[in-house]
Amino acid sequence: MALHVNVNLALDTVTDDARRPDARSKLDPRAQLAAQFIPAGSRVLDFGAGGGETLHDLMPLGCSYQAVDRIAHGKGSLIGDLVGGDFPTHAATQSDIIVMLGQLEKVADLESLFTHLRYCKQDVILSYCPTNLSNGRDRAALGFVNHLSYFELAQLFDRYGFRIECTTPIGDCEMLMRLTPTDRLAPVMACDVAVVSESDAGTFGDRLGLHMINAMLPGEANVHHLTFKTLAQARDEYDLVVIGVGNCLFQPLIGDDIVNILSRAKSAIGIFGTQYRELIPRPAIDRVIDRLDTWYAPYQDDVLLYGRGRSNAVHLGDWLIDQFPLTEAALDEPLQIGIEIGSDIPLDRTIQAIQRHKQVYSARLHPLLCALTSAHLAAYAEEGGPMPGVVSGKFRSMLIDIFGRSYPEKQFFMVDRDAVMRYKARVHRNVAKVAERIDQLLRNVAVAQ
Repeated sequence: MALHVNVNLALDTVTDDARRPDARSKLDPRAQLAAQFIPAGSRVLDFGAGGGETLHDLMPLGCSYQAVDRIAHGKGSLIGDLVGGDFPTHAATQSDIIVMLGQLEKVADLESLFTHLRYCKQDVILSYCPTNLSNGRDRAALGFVNHLSYFELAQLFDRYGFRIECTTPIGDCEMLMRLTPTDRLAPVMACDVAVVSESDAGTFGDRLGLHMINAMLPGEANVHHLTFKTLAQARDEYDLVVIGVGNCLFQPLIGDDIVNILSRAKSAIGIFGTQYRELIPRPAIDRVIDRLDTWYAPYQDDVLLYGRGRSNAVHLGDWLIDQFPLTEAALDEPLQIGIEIGSDIPLDRTIQAIQRHKQVYSARLHPLLCALTSAHLAAYAEEGGPMPGVVSGKFRSMLIDIFGRSYPEKQFFMVDRDAVMRYKARVHRNVAKVAERIDQLLRNVAVAQ
């Protein structure tokens, strides 16, 4: 025996017959292609192989081979008759891949064959000459007893729970296919979702929040992104409206436009906190919360002020902490983050830059939250409000949620890493429940339609 590199670039043994000068010309092109579809280490069962010497010699490293034909052609072959309906069930269930090259057209009872294949639940590699590629060939003269187009073939596979994983042509009139058994999937139902964020200015928190909500929506969702300034562009109807992406609302954002879009929604959730609370009319925030299936409040302050006694109010925590890994800062040089934080820098690089510093001073909420996952010392500066003496209050709310207490503004405090870790773990669990709730709401809407 000798070694050569086969078509899958794996070392394989070559039989003495295969080393003959005329051996390459005798290779079956179907077997050459089929070998490319077989993973290394597979247990291969070859139906109707006539001994299968060609495919056997081309298989990747570590594969075992067994052939099934009307006559036993040597060691490793089984006596069987696929065309006659003799299916080797035990051998098939013990294999990883079933190969049928040049055989499917000669099987009269395809339904019976695929009933057996479905029972075995193995991948299948097969060749077939569909009628739309026959080019006027006399199929009967070739021994073909069934005559399916490519579309009819795909229907047959689907009916018995097989998906076409990949295909490749063999010449002009034949196809090689790999089938994978799959559970029948529920029909995909498209849904329309509106996501309303605070602005399109690309703030650090809003950009992260949009990543969070986009990852939670189902793949079939058609998403319409809006801001509080573009609510007039809202469509007539949505399956789901999401108000906020973790940001904090304030007056005058909480107005009639929000109520109008919620009134056209089949379901709605809110993922927002509040700030400048002294200026928020209680009836205005109540109108919004009343129209939500669930309000996910990032801070306990919000729940106590506006959600007490409500069954639809849930304390989520600041979900953006899920975007910041716990790590250890290395730079002693203090970092100061102002009101403006560049929106032209990729989010991952911004997070890494913040988390490199042991001391961080921030005038923005979510850069401070990011710093808490890595820094030793942190400080913040409250944002000025629309009126003298009125502050946002969101820094205080976040700090109480994480540490159980607030800290004076513009003074560095030592970060309790254990408290941050506990908070992050709790919020992570809550975020998973948000995804489940979104899925449940959209399923209910689909059933109701």
